[in-house]
Amino acid sequence: MDIKDIQSLIKFVAKSGASEVKLEMEDLKITIKTGSGDSHSETTYVQQIPMAQAPVAPAAPIQTAESPATDASAKESKDDDSKYITIKSPIIGTFYRKPSPDKPSFVEVGSDINKGDVLCVIEAMKLFNDIESEVSGKIVKVLVEDSSPVEFDQPLFLVDPS
Repeated sequence: MDIKDIQSLIKFVAKSGASEVKLEMEDLKITIKTGSGDSHSETTYVQQIPMAQAPVAPAAPIQTAESPATDASAKESKDDDSKYITIKSPIIGTFYRKPSPDKPSFVEVGSDINKGDVLCVIEAMKLFNDIESEVSGKIVKVLVEDSSPVEFDQPLFLVDPS
């Protein structure tokens, strides 16, 4: 079972409304727990049987109710952002803007990028994955803090393609 199968399983369980699902195979043990009530959080445990500890995926961020003034400003900023292309995370992991702590960031706000340029690195299960741009343009906004966990399909960058 690869990471895409696990992600699909998580989405299916979240949509189904089940509170907990356990799946055990020969070499893999998965437990998916979804929160009830207002929290809308998911906890997923993936354990390789030979391993001593189970790696834990970060829980989904909790969304809070916004005030009406914030709603109006959010709608305005969404209208402004609609002309930009959103680059999203293809995997779950930890987002890094730099190849190593002593090196400069791959891209900054205002950087011109081309298709295939490395924008960031996402660490997943001790593997560092280069995230490459699928479009050319200019970085308008970095949406994630350095060294923070990211979810599958979470927006990372806004790019102006013009």
